Amino acid sequence: MSNVTPELRAAALVSKAWPYEEARKLLKRYPQIAEGGAPEKGHVLFETGYGPSGLPHIGTFNEVLRTTMVRRAFESLCDVPTRLIAFSDDMDGLRKVPDNVPNQEMLREHLGKPLTQVPDPFEKYESFAHHNNARLREFLDQFGFEYEFASSTDYYTGGRFDDALRKVLRHYSGIMDVMLPTLRAERQATYSPVLPISPNSGIVLQVPVEVVDAEAGLIAFEDAGERIVQSVLGGKAKLQWKVDWAMRWVALDVDYEMAGKDLIDSVTQSGKIARVLGGRPPEGFNYEMFLDEKGEKISKSKGNGLSLEQWLTYGPEESIAFYAYREPKKAKQLHLGVIPRAIDEYWQFRGNYAGQAVEQRLGNPVHHIHNGEPPAETLPVTFGLLLNLVGVMGEATKEQVWGYLTNYVPDANPETYPALDRLIGYALAYARDFVAPTLNKRAPVGVEIEALQRLDAELAALPADATAEAIQDQVYEIGKTGGFENLRDWFKALYETLLGSEQGPRMGSFIALYGIANSRKLIAEALAKVA
Repeated sequence: MSNVTPELRAAALVSKAWPYEEARKLLKRYPQIAEGGAPEKGHVLFETGYGPSGLPHIGTFNEVLRTTMVRRAFESLCDVPTRLIAFSDDMDGLRKVPDNVPNQEMLREHLGKPLTQVPDPFEKYESFAHHNNARLREFLDQFGFEYEFASSTDYYTGGRFDDALRKVLRHYSGIMDVMLPTLRAERQATYSPVLPISPNSGIVLQVPVEVVDAEAGLIAFEDAGERIVQSVLGGKAKLQWKVDWAMRWVALDVDYEMAGKDLIDSVTQSGKIARVLGGRPPEGFNYEMFLDEKGEKISKSKGNGLSLEQWLTYGPEESIAFYAYREPKKAKQLHLGVIPRAIDEYWQFRGNYAGQAVEQRLGNPVHHIHNGEPPAETLPVTFGLLLNLVGVMGEATKEQVWGYLTNYVPDANPETYPALDRLIGYALAYARDFVAPTLNKRAPVGVEIEALQRLDAELAALPADATAEAIQDQVYEIGKTGGFENLRDWFKALYETLLGSEQGPRMGSFIALYGIANSRKLIAEALAKVA
């Protein structure tokens, strides 16, 4: 964070914003920082993990984003250098074929093999893991994350884990003492912390092993009825994932890694194993999982979550970041329907930022999304209002939308409001694909008919450049005196008869934006449906 002032640092030390609360755990981890010191390795290491057994989704991105927010918060508390490793578990065996990829029959022929040895079903990269790793890195690069990508296969085959693997063999019985009580009886009989790669089939084997020589890295196991003595070094074996996680923490001296709530038990067991290996588990916290529209956990193999590309078709990058920041310990649905609200709430917080005291700014999501330097541009209309506008316009272009915006914003043009210009593009796409197919304008009934006639007459009496407030006053007055049980029924009637939806914008703002003449045409069309 480039604008860290003494005032900001003092406020950050007591801020209740979750990234600062997490960052302070690292200050406690290294008491010497308070005296101007640093960890022995000279930096604090953050890590995120990714299993490339399926296409990356927003849940994957979310972990890197949130970890980056904690990293930046830590950097505002002290001057100790930091690193972030995005680690891909790409040496894992392919357990099942994802539902959302091509060439599934081909993939079934390679079940059990390390993901870097499974051909790419998209036929673009040297392996399935390389394809998914590339997708992840492209997205992280698009957001400008500062990270170091690490491949499990590269670390195993390149020998970077060899010393740690010898340590695992030396402490084999201690690791078994941690793991066996957590397993069912039948699993205990076959469990091994070490998974050899079969020299015959290339499959990651789930078989009991015997430590032959820990210092030499030698194990023995049975493969197709044959006793094999083989090294665990140089990529000829990998570890069961809880043991692998702990080994990685120790080998790399990881200081911080967060994980989903579904991995609480795994974090506990891996922490115990890290201590058996003579290391210290990292700091971190457990976030809640994203759910799909049905309330089910998002799965890479099912492909039931939003893809990164899908969100970015209908909303800007900062709207994803905003959604990920909010309430990380609360389960949230993640589907296309949440995008419009995320966009509008982001802009609401961004609009408040400039007028806030430093303590409030540190708790504002945009502070963490933009690393303390949110852009100054504000938004003259909401995204929801844009959606209503393009919804009634039908097929429209950006230029046509800007033409309507001049009714509402005197200096409306793409040069003055570049962010709004981008949002118009997202609104057109979202309205085309998700709003237009659902619009159904019904005929007004009962007291609604006279109320719409009164609204038409009041609009006719107003000047063409009437303000949104003046129009809203008329709408409000008709609702109060038009025979409705409550104002909610009046506004619901307006949305359903004029816009074709159950929910809608502040009508004064919409009419000012769409224009009084055009709005009167909508009223005339609605009244024409009355039998």
